[in-house]
Amino acid sequence: MSDSPVKTALLSVHDKTGIVEFSKGLQDLKVDLISTGGTARLLNENGIKAREIADYTGFPEILDGRVKSLHPKIHAGLLFRRNSKSDRETIQKMGINPIDMVVVNLYPFEKAISQSEDLPNAIENIDIGGPTMIRAAAKNYQSVAVITDPGDYTRVLNELRNSSSQLSERTRLELMLKAFERTASYDVAISMFFQKLASTENIRGEWPGPAKLLMSFEKLKDLRYGENPHQKAAVYRDAQTNSCIATAKQVAGEKELSYTNILDADAGYRLTREFSGECATIIIKHTNPCGVGKAETLVESCRRALQTDPVSAFGGVYAFTKQVDIETARLLEGKFVELILAPGYEPEALRLLATKKNRRILDLSRLLTSNKSSTRTKNFRRIHGGILYQDSDELLLDEEKLKVVTKRAPSHDEHDALLFAWRIVKNVKSNAIVLCTKEQLVGVGAGQMSRVDSCKIALMKAQDAGLNVKGSVLASDAFFPFRDSIDLMGKVGVTAVIQPGGSMRDGEVIQAADDFSMAMLFTGIRHFQH
Repeated sequence: MSDSPVKTALLSVHDKTGIVEFSKGLQDLKVDLISTGGTARLLNENGIKAREIADYTGFPEILDGRVKSLHPKIHAGLLFRRNSKSDRETIQKMGINPIDMVVVNLYPFEKAISQSEDLPNAIENIDIGGPTMIRAAAKNYQSVAVITDPGDYTRVLNELRNSSSQLSERTRLELMLKAFERTASYDVAISMFFQKLASTENIRGEWPGPAKLLMSFEKLKDLRYGENPHQKAAVYRDAQTNSCIATAKQVAGEKELSYTNILDADAGYRLTREFSGECATIIIKHTNPCGVGKAETLVESCRRALQTDPVSAFGGVYAFTKQVDIETARLLEGKFVELILAPGYEPEALRLLATKKNRRILDLSRLLTSNKSSTRTKNFRRIHGGILYQDSDELLLDEEKLKVVTKRAPSHDEHDALLFAWRIVKNVKSNAIVLCTKEQLVGVGAGQMSRVDSCKIALMKAQDAGLNVKGSVLASDAFFPFRDSIDLMGKVGVTAVIQPGGSMRDGEVIQAADDFSMAMLFTGIRHFQH
């Protein structure tokens, strides 16, 4: 660590939050301040003496501010090695002063492209001088402090006041890491913007390669633990999107969300988006829907969702597509509900729901109304030594591929029920089977190794809940390899089926449906969710 105090600081910030107070603290410590134009004007207006960078370098800002800090007097002052006699002699000979601290934050490239993907706008918001100063200071962190986050101003100032204007090497290292993380995420945002442009113009394919796949995630918070108590965990937000369930506002509940709470909440949030504009209730247990209901009123939709599997609904996550009213809140009042998410709550309803202190309540209003990026989203899953990377499963149906394959076409009510079931089965773990009416999930079979076993479980769950499967419809996330599942469902009175098709035995499966006078739709689209 350098044992010399901070004597000179260079300040150049786009985000001016806290910079006046921080600079006043530095000035009180007799630190000389150098600053770029906009920051210098702000400081001088507030009675803080700051020398403009152009006066210090003897070279004016040019090209409308594109060049202002790219000067040897700046970068040599940052990069020279304090323990090198040759370096010290060089800067003394050339009249270059040491710069002991850099306070920089960058042009808001990420914010700019979220508001407009106009190319000139993007280019003008690519910061050059800022990242260059940050990297120079960070490289020489053992002698130079680099601050990129206004949230660090107070603790840095306190340490300087308590240690003769010096910073510990631990603090410098922490600041250096944050600095390189900031420039790395900044470069990723720029790279991904131009990757999209290059893909659009057929200069490069949609899938990066042989170049590296770059990602940037912003830490939101540490979690108490992961899936199990012996696993550490944290939650991060994809820097390229503003639609993350972990950023939803928690409006009630003394406990914070756990790892599994967030997984279940995300599953509920995804299904609410499938039913956007409708009045629906979704109940999630272990990331699978164990109850879904639609109705004219929210409370009735909730009753229907609860009927699907009242045992599994115990301790579940309840997701609503409409603002929660007092009638719905009263229905849930005496039930063990782990987590509730909805686009708002009537004040009286929220007061009633919040009486259970361990019941977490999230408001989805901001998430559901936030601007969504036009960029096609991707999903990835960790495997040993690598990841799998794919398009997210956003497509529900392709109307051109949807076709009736049986002798009988579905009735109007059956067609509505089939589409309702198809939206649900898309969000159930494979092998996935759901039984539905046009307004209610009746039975679910999820995650089985055999599709016919999933069918048996769906029937068993419906029977346990006292729901009649006769006249219901069936949705399957993938094709039926044999006719046994159709035979099983036909015997209990299921009247229609929706499935992707594509089996070698499609003919036998269709024949089974015809044998029971069932209607069957092929979607041509599979929705595996492993």
